Amino acid sequence: QVQLVESGGGLVQAGGSLRLSCAASGRTFSRHTMGWFRQAPGKEREFVTAINWNSGRTYYADFVKGRFTISRYNAKNTGYLQMNNLKPEDTAVYYCAAGGYCSGYGCYRVQLYDLWGQGTQVTVSS
Repeated sequence: QVQLVESGGGLVQAGGSLRLSCAASGRTFSRHTMGWFRQAPGKEREFVTAINWNSGRTYYADFVKGRFTISRYNAKNTGYLQMNNLKPEDTAVYYCAAGGYCSGYGCYRVQLYDLWGQGTQVTVSS
């Protein structure tokens, strides 16, 4: 049984950077897509970014384009989210997730993902 474990969250000042990791443990990662979502208090979970595990094709929400970068290291079954120029509005619990094949806006849908990590808190102070 595969589990996803996030790490790398924390407290950072506005303009700073963090790198989140999502390690798939238990068995070889076999999903098509790894995504990152976030949820702030009182708000719905929202799509941040996703990557096709085989091709490396990426998808980003408009509010993180140019600031966040998703990547993966297949040999380590690990995905990464590099977050630069963080803003206070980026404060949220960040979740990694794994799901089936998608393309375009289909990758943004929460329903695509059937395996979720426990989440890691990111707090950006002003």
